[in-house]
Amino acid sequence: MRKKEPIKHKKIWIVLIVLYVLSVPWYLPKGTYAPIILGIPYWGWIVLGVSLAISITLTYVIKNYWQLTNEENEDKED
Repeated sequence: MRKKEPIKHKKIWIVLIVLYVLSVPWYLPKGTYAPIILGIPYWGWIVLGVSLAISITLTYVIKNYWQLTNEENEDKED
């Protein structure tokens, strides 16, 4: 059975779009920076957390969905 390329999975696109929307804190009230946690405003922690989530999501997609080898070449070698 042939795997679909990641670009054809709508679920992956939806997750990435949601994460990118959350990565820009435009949804927070204007001029808010309190509370400051470990010297970083809370919206900075939100951006760092979403960036980590994007990295984990893309790593998962690459490991599980991306076709790194051409299946036709594997068939010829066998």
